[in-house]
Amino acid sequence: MSQTIDLLIKNGSCFIDNNIQKVDLAINNSKIQEIGKLKNLKVKNEINAEDLLVLPGIIDTQVHFREPGSTDVEDLESGSKAAVLGGVTSVFEMPNTNPPTSNQSEFNKKLSLAKSRMFSNYAFYFGATPQNMEDLKSVDKLEGCCGVKLFAGSSTGNLLVKDEKDIEKVISNSSKIVSIHSEDEDILNLRKKFIKKGDVSSHPVWRNEECAMSSTRRVVKIAERYKKKIHILHVTTKEEVEFLSRYKGNVTFEITPQHLTISAPHCYKLLGSLAQMNPPIREKKHQDMLWKAVKDGLVDTIGSDHAPHSLENKKKEYPQTPSGMPGVQTLVPLMLNHVNNNKLTLNQFIKLVCENPCRIFGIKNKGYIKQGYDADLTIVDMNMKKVIKNDWIASKCGWTPFDGYEVKGFPLGTIVNGKAIVWDGKLIEKANGKPLKF
Repeated sequence: MSQTIDLLIKNGSCFIDNNIQKVDLAINNSKIQEIGKLKNLKVKNEINAEDLLVLPGIIDTQVHFREPGSTDVEDLESGSKAAVLGGVTSVFEMPNTNPPTSNQSEFNKKLSLAKSRMFSNYAFYFGATPQNMEDLKSVDKLEGCCGVKLFAGSSTGNLLVKDEKDIEKVISNSSKIVSIHSEDEDILNLRKKFIKKGDVSSHPVWRNEECAMSSTRRVVKIAERYKKKIHILHVTTKEEVEFLSRYKGNVTFEITPQHLTISAPHCYKLLGSLAQMNPPIREKKHQDMLWKAVKDGLVDTIGSDHAPHSLENKKKEYPQTPSGMPGVQTLVPLMLNHVNNNKLTLNQFIKLVCENPCRIFGIKNKGYIKQGYDADLTIVDMNMKKVIKNDWIASKCGWTPFDGYEVKGFPLGTIVNGKAIVWDGKLIEKANGKPLKF
């Protein structure tokens, strides 16, 4: 190889074909050009990854970066900065902004807002409404669109499709996969009597298992009828896992690191409304079932559901408090800690955050360390112990529910499109994120 290589990653333990291989990676023009024991190369930049693990770039399939609308707590720039500092190289960003990303003009605006400002690669969801069926038929032609987002139950923002006939229209008309916030709006309204003022531990009582299960049963039935692909986001209940395990193929589902890491009632005593999210953090029996589903290979993806709010709003009296917590920066350390604690294998982790997102959503050239693939890499130290702190959080909201939480296993380097954006835990390069290709 006579030409000069842009970046050489030397001596790393690289995750290739489900094995750890001690090889070097030569990166040129944002692609992985050569893999092997590479010698006598002319290189512009070199990284010594001795004693470090080199993983395919981690993809977070669910983040809310709040732009346009609530840029006081997050925007595309700050959210993607938090992503790369946490070892995440690509994100799927949600449409419940103000105004919502639910027509072509708003979608194109978001793409132009992201240009040259996002540190990670990105794709955007197109928001479903009861009125935009025509748009949904052509979302497959939109650059950087990962799919359609359907809110079957109300959460942050005003994108809601609650009637069965409208949900059916969205799923049957969409030209791409439909990802669903699955809670039953009618049950949510009926159960408002269970909300206890000033008591956030009543949150999972109000938004109970049946509220989630009823909606999930409904959307799966519709997807099966029309033979359409759906992806159910942040699944939280034992009942849903048992039900969804019977529907592989067109129906896939996601869980979050926080539902695997904290549980009720303890989290509400400790964190108050900082632990409030939709669907809620539930008791241990549900968490145990989520872990069993991870071990058994039933879960398809893990997404952070990064949903920042200001501390000021989070400290109001429940139920005036908004639901959601930041998570894009803590996804990798939390999950590496779980790998170190033998809760899942490294191979399982890589399937959930690299390979499966590419397979389910059809992302091109990502998810693997392979010759000719995009050079998106997450470099981690599996032995590094670190206490997560609020002051490490780059998100504008400035807090994490995991403040004070000790982890073993930490991201050190983040390579996006062939450039080291983060090294040794510090941002060293300007934004060079690109829209994902499908």
